[in-house]
Amino acid sequence: MKRTERKREGLSEKKLTEQVQRLLKERGSKPLEMARKAILEEKIECKEAREALKYFMTEYWQDLARPTLLSLCCEAVGGNPEITIPIAVSMTLISGGIDIHDDIIDQSKVKRNRPTVFGKFGKDIALLVGDALLFKGFTLLHEAVEKGIPVEKIAVIIGIIKNTFFELGDAEALELQFRGRLDVTSKEYLSVVEKKAADVEAHTRISAILGNGTKREIETLGKFGRLLGMIIVLGDDMMDASNIDELQHRVQSEHLPLPILYALQNPKTKDRMMSFLSKEEITKRDLQKIRKIAEEDSNCSHLLRELIQEASLQVDRVGEDRDNLKILLNSF
Repeated sequence: MKRTERKREGLSEKKLTEQVQRLLKERGSKPLEMARKAILEEKIECKEAREALKYFMTEYWQDLARPTLLSLCCEAVGGNPEITIPIAVSMTLISGGIDIHDDIIDQSKVKRNRPTVFGKFGKDIALLVGDALLFKGFTLLHEAVEKGIPVEKIAVIIGIIKNTFFELGDAEALELQFRGRLDVTSKEYLSVVEKKAADVEAHTRISAILGNGTKREIETLGKFGRLLGMIIVLGDDMMDASNIDELQHRVQSEHLPLPILYALQNPKTKDRMMSFLSKEEITKRDLQKIRKIAEEDSNCSHLLRELIQEASLQVDRVGEDRDNLKILLNSF
């Protein structure tokens, strides 16, 4: 949502930021701290592996958004948000493991000016730390029955997570085919973005189940989660396209972000964009030109606004306690 649109709705940038930060702290801090404690209590003899795990959990992985989303969606269908904590703990670890493995695949040594586990400790240690997080996360998921979550719900949740893993893996495999290509269409790319959004949908769907939502509410929040996941991925794409270091990595080692792809499909900007991207060696100055050309095409911004509007409509179809979900959504 643009600043002007927020003003029309009576929301100031500062007020919205304060509300979101409060929500993240109130709803996400406890599960994140519990996840840290659970994994760091494990006995690991290898000093480097211990250091890598500690670095990831205490310095790098500050994911308050996923446990917060679980809490808010459960509340939106009339459930008790506290019931989501055991699941939030396990899914925080599982999501962390997936993130580390993604960094290995993408060869991402730095993200948002911070070294990744892969960048700081190397591929082998990163792989092992990612595995440790996944195994611990799934173990805690099975143990959630002891925390009061019915066995039948755990079975459904595990099924959702299993399907999510396969969809995310499929997305990563398809994404690998985009590397080095300048002819990827926006349609091809968005089909993969939709698959990558499975992670967020899993959180919103699971939360609605934990909150005893109706079948309609579960499906509605599932759709909301898929849209929100796409919003997050495309938001990251726009940030990468505007950050020279991130853009350099995307051009050299990954695949092009959507704003660049749109500019390549735009007759007004295609030739200029191609003149830089087709070079054997792309300089920092070239990247600055590429960034400026991409900014001329507004398709990605328009798409993002449409997705936010559709996600907002989905939230409006859920229960009564949806104000906090709206606040979270309006922060994008």
